[in-house]
Amino acid sequence: MDSKQWFKEAQFGMMIHFGLYSLLGGEWNGKCMEPIAEWAQSYFRIPNKEYHELAKVFNPIYFNAEEWVKIAKEAGMKYFVTTSKHHEGFALFKSQADPFNVVDATPFSRDIIAELAEACYKHDMKFGLYYSQAIDWAHPDAICDEGKNLDIMSWGNDWDFPDASVKDYRRCFEEKIRPQVKEILTNYGDLCLIWFDCPGGLPAEYSHELYDMVKSYQPNCLINSRIGVGKCDYGSAGDNEIPDDDKGGMLFETPATLNDTWGFKPTDQNWKSADEVLRLKEHLNSRGINYLLNVGPDALGRFPAPAVEILREVGRRSM
Repeated sequence: MDSKQWFKEAQFGMMIHFGLYSLLGGEWNGKCMEPIAEWAQSYFRIPNKEYHELAKVFNPIYFNAEEWVKIAKEAGMKYFVTTSKHHEGFALFKSQADPFNVVDATPFSRDIIAELAEACYKHDMKFGLYYSQAIDWAHPDAICDEGKNLDIMSWGNDWDFPDASVKDYRRCFEEKIRPQVKEILTNYGDLCLIWFDCPGGLPAEYSHELYDMVKSYQPNCLINSRIGVGKCDYGSAGDNEIPDDDKGGMLFETPATLNDTWGFKPTDQNWKSADEVLRLKEHLNSRGINYLLNVGPDALGRFPAPAVEILREVGRRSM
């Protein structure tokens, strides 16, 4: 099937946000954050020296790649997208470019991306990877865009690395970004897509380099519009944005949350009902828009029980 045709026909996908932030659950030093939990390091301005200690206790012993994929499949989802590296800079795969990864830095010592890739292949689920190409709070030369996310959280790490004048993103790109993108493109089989994110402040030349690199290694791998200024294969709406216009022949997707957060946050119990999920799915699909629905597993690697119940009900009612 044509690489764009499958996307158009898929309509419904699973997104996963999983990382060290799953350990915190939106809480730090007796305080609970209001916004999205995967931004905990920026919200609380946690120094890398402290935040990276979380890797020493990251041990999701109940992580089961097949179980994750089966839940998505039971819900009627056709593709599976998970964070390979979020803004915290921690990779869920074995990386030669940076030891700050799940295999080298944690007691878990298993390549989560490899296991998910295998499970998706086994269960005939298309597999895609999220990768934060501009924001990386672990690297001193990552992009530090001006302004604040939600007006309260710094985009870049300006608590450990406050002097923006000495930053050179080319160093970050050459040392970490490009080699890690090559790793995920060459070590995990065929990817249906690469899901880039938050390109604010990223010069167009890097977006073009990344696009060309993806296509050189995997010509059929789709690239979303959040790669930044430049080429892309399909449009990504804003987070939880539900467009009303018909996208016609354009490839388009809405990334959305099942509750209010992307990363695990036990205090967020504002779950969408199966009715609401099905309503939103119908609204989007009727306008030619895919619905990419996110779940944040807990630090032990489990989907929250309400999320499992909702997704299974969606699947039963979709049959």
